[in-house]
Amino acid sequence: MPESKAAKTARTEKVLDLLAKQMPDVRSALVYDDALQLLVAVILSAQCTDAVVNQVTPALFAKCKRAADYVQLGANGIEPFIKRVGLFHTKAKNIAAAMRTLEEQHGGGVPRDRQALEALPGVGRKTAGVVLSNAFDIPALPVDTHVGRVARRLGLSRNTNPDKVEADLCALIPPERWGKAHHLLIWHGRRTCDARAPKCAVCVVTELCPKRGV
Repeated sequence: MPESKAAKTARTEKVLDLLAKQMPDVRSALVYDDALQLLVAVILSAQCTDAVVNQVTPALFAKCKRAADYVQLGANGIEPFIKRVGLFHTKAKNIAAAMRTLEEQHGGGVPRDRQALEALPGVGRKTAGVVLSNAFDIPALPVDTHVGRVARRLGLSRNTNPDKVEADLCALIPPERWGKAHHLLIWHGRRTCDARAPKCAVCVVTELCPKRGV
């Protein structure tokens, strides 16, 4: 018999409660001081590990304090700072273009509006959601590969499209928990629910998982 919406919602709440008890202080692995730095770091993190991003951003952030600094540096000037990051050539162009847009349309600041964020070069729905949630505490539940995998294994979504997974999760989780749920699911995917070898024997939510061991 298919799980009812009410039962799935209750199970989701239990999953989040157990993960929160296990990982009470989870937050983004990216290191940043403000919304502008976070925006740059998230653009760089696409198809790249947070660890590598954190290795290259200190020098870049020391050089560029404001959006105008990135504009002055230009894509060619940004590239040497981020050569260790995958697709650095394209990302340098996107960062320079995004900073130019911030200067021209937003007074050099990072907008708190999803539509404005997604209009920036190199910024999609996931990146916008990360910035909204982490920089401004605006409810958002961005879906990366870890969140999507964990959601499917837990039977919270059947979709592979990140936007559809996000919609499924947001229908089960109250908005005030979206930001924390994003981090809990990411870290659970990194630490326990591995793509190739999930550690079900030590998983705190294994009894709530219909696909344990898969």
